[in-house]
Amino acid sequence: MITLDRLLVDWLPQQRWFASKGRRIRTVVAARAATLRAANPRLDVLLVTVGFADGLRETYVVPLSVHPTPQDHLQHALLGDLEVDDHVWWVYDGLADREATTVWTELIAESRKIDTLSFHHEPGVRVPRGLPGDVLVVEQSNSSLVFGEHAILKVFRKVEIGPNPDVEIHRALRPAGNPHIAPLLGHVEATGPITVAMLQTFLPVASDGWSLATASVRDLYTERDLRADEVGGDFAGEAHRLGAATASVHADLARLLPNDKAEAGWLAEVADGMAERLQRTLQVVPELAEHVTGLTAAYDAIRELPTSLALQRIHGDLHLGQVLRTAQQWVLLDFEGEPARPLALRRQLDTPLRDVAAMLRSFDYAAQHLLLDEPADPQLAYRGTEWADRNRDAFCDGYAEASGADPREHAVLLRAFETDKAVYEALYEARHRPHWLPIPLASLDRLTGGEAG
Repeated sequence: MITLDRLLVDWLPQQRWFASKGRRIRTVVAARAATLRAANPRLDVLLVTVGFADGLRETYVVPLSVHPTPQDHLQHALLGDLEVDDHVWWVYDGLADREATTVWTELIAESRKIDTLSFHHEPGVRVPRGLPGDVLVVEQSNSSLVFGEHAILKVFRKVEIGPNPDVEIHRALRPAGNPHIAPLLGHVEATGPITVAMLQTFLPVASDGWSLATASVRDLYTERDLRADEVGGDFAGEAHRLGAATASVHADLARLLPNDKAEAGWLAEVADGMAERLQRTLQVVPELAEHVTGLTAAYDAIRELPTSLALQRIHGDLHLGQVLRTAQQWVLLDFEGEPARPLALRRQLDTPLRDVAAMLRSFDYAAQHLLLDEPADPQLAYRGTEWADRNRDAFCDGYAEASGADPREHAVLLRAFETDKAVYEALYEARHRPHWLPIPLASLDRLTGGEAG
C-alpha cells in the first residue's frame, strides 16, 4: 500500500523550493502541525522531516488539500492517491487549491490557534478576508499566494527552529514607516517556535528590479554600438535611487535592532567562513578549482584590514530579484537571508557592505545572463561590462549620498564579499540551473584576475 511518506519521497525532489536536489533521500517523516479544515476538502499543514544518506536532515512546510474525488483542475498539483479504510483519497498541494486558500487570511485576521499553529495579525492593520489566493509563479525558495491586490502570503518551505529574519525584521521596521519595505500584516508560527508563513501588503503595480535591469541590458545589446548612457533604457538613474533606498533601510535596521562594533579577529573569522564555503562548493562544482588561488588571496587580503566596522542586522541576500519598483520608490523584499545558510547565521550581526557587494554582483549577473545563448561576441561582452560598471557606480553613488559613507572606500572587503557571493552562485546554479553556471565562473575570472572564460 502506498503511504503518504512514499508520495512525499517522490514529490519533494520535483519541487522548485526543495533545497537538496541531487541528495539521496533515506527517510521522510511527516508530522501534522494542524488541520485547518476537517473536510470538503480536508486541509492539513505538515512539517516534513527529510533525512538524507549523508546524514543531513531538513524540515519542510507542506500544506495539503485532500479530496474524496479526483479534481481535474488540480491535476498539476497532485501528489497521488491514498487508500484509507477502503476509501481512496486524492492528495494535492494545498497552496494550489485556490478556493481552499481563503482559510489562511481568515485565521490570521482572527489571530486563531489551531493545534500547534498560531496565527497572528499585526496591531491596527486590515487583513483581507474571503479572497482566494493565487500562486505567484516565480523561481524562489518559498511559495507565495496573492490575495487580490491587497496582500501576499509567503509560506516558508525549508524551516528551522527560531524566529525567521523576514518576520523579525519587518516587525522591527514597521514603527519606522520606512517607505522602502512592504508593511507586515501578520504571520503564522508553529510550536518550536518555527515560522511557517508571513502576510504582507501586496504591491500590485510594481516591477521587479531584475526585469527592469535586464530590459535595459537588452536595449543596449540591440543597439550594439552605443554606450550604456546613450541608450534610451539607461538604468543608472534607477540604480542610484536603489542605492539610496538600500542605505535608508540599513539606517533603520541599525537604529531599531541590535548593533555593535567588530572585534579584533572578526574579519579573520569571515575569511575562514569564506574558505570553508569554497571547500564545500568544490565538491559540487569542481570547475572552481582553477580559481582557488585567486579566491584564497581575496579572502586572505581582508584578514589584516583595520577592524573598525559597524555590525548590524542586514538583508543578507540582496539582489535585483529581491527589489520592486513602484510608481513612487524602490521596495526591498525577502529579508530572510541566503536560504542555504543556517538560521542562526542569518540572524547574526554583519556589515552592510555584504548587502552592497551582493547587489554589485547582481548588476554583473544582469549584464551577463543575456549572453549565455549568444555566440561569443567581444563587442557585446564589452558593452555588458560597461553597463554593469556604470550601474554599480550609480548604486554606490546613491548609497553614499544617502548614508554619508561611500562603500567603495572598502574596496578590498567588497571584493572578498563579491567573490564569496560568486562561489555561492556557482553552487546554486550547479544545483538548480546548470546552464547558468558560466555566469559566476566568468565573474570569478574577472574578480580573481584570470582571463575571462
